[in-house]
Amino acid sequence: MHLAAFPRVRLGHFPTPLEFMPNLTKLLDGPNLYIKRDDCTGLATGGNKTRKLEFLVAQAIEQGADTLITQGAVQSNHARQTAAAAARVGMKCKILLEQRVTNASEEYEESGNVLLDRLMGGDIVARFPAGTNMQQEMENLAAELRSAGGKPYIIPGGGSNPVGALGYVACAQELLTQSFETGLRIDHVVHATGSTGTQAGLVVGLRASNSGIPVYGVSVRAPKAKQEENVWNLVQATMDYMGLPAASVDRSDVVANSDYVGEGYGLPTDSMVEALRLAAEHEAILLDPVYSGKGMAGLIDLIRTGHFKKGENVVFVHTGGAVGLYGYRQLF
Repeated sequence: MHLAAFPRVRLGHFPTPLEFMPNLTKLLDGPNLYIKRDDCTGLATGGNKTRKLEFLVAQAIEQGADTLITQGAVQSNHARQTAAAAARVGMKCKILLEQRVTNASEEYEESGNVLLDRLMGGDIVARFPAGTNMQQEMENLAAELRSAGGKPYIIPGGGSNPVGALGYVACAQELLTQSFETGLRIDHVVHATGSTGTQAGLVVGLRASNSGIPVYGVSVRAPKAKQEENVWNLVQATMDYMGLPAASVDRSDVVANSDYVGEGYGLPTDSMVEALRLAAEHEAILLDPVYSGKGMAGLIDLIRTGHFKKGENVVFVHTGGAVGLYGYRQLF
């Protein structure tokens, strides 16, 4: 897999650390727990979207774009990192927000990521009710900008398309290098899966390289069957984009568990609150309430129920987003 063949603009701090979590390992009395610190990618407090944006923004520059358009939930980590990327390369940024969380507090609506969106020059064009066809709304805005002489580039929610997924193919290669350099045998990789780009990239990167390391996604939104279908579709599209043989990855390589979503996307669960507190109090690691908090909640429960065994080495990929904690202050 020759990733240097694809245009890339450097936005992040890589490689991100791969750290042992001794206190959580001891507390849970299960597998050896490691964490891949993609909350430390460095772009406006970091997060997993930075890896995707390195490839997406490079393509936008190649196409002569002057404006990035993207969408996400109100407390979108992706929107914040897209605004930051636009600022770095001298582009404008238009953000469309979907109000997926109902009856949200003023803190949720205006603090955290929303504050940073604006601080970095991101233009929050509009807020739409949950269930809106956000892709179509971005297309509509792009058409308006083009008619006014602009050159917009649309980035899908989460940066999750074959171009964006390259960021996590690169992360998989980075993780394998760290595994080799430290002598760490990785038995499992676990992470929160939402818009699918992170999981699709990891699956392609780890499985197509014959590493034998399985990827376990903890869904934060869609039911299991739908999430796995969405991830698998992007896996196939990414492999096709990269020119990889279809047989490199099997449908069984895509695993998503939706047992920890709770009542819906962005809505708190008791297990998420517990996971956040355990990570903060025992490892001084800040998770976020929407993605990594629910991902860690799933990992903790799976350890307690024996899915991951004592003696195995499990790497949790921290996708960032701690800025969103400010929108959930009442929980803590």
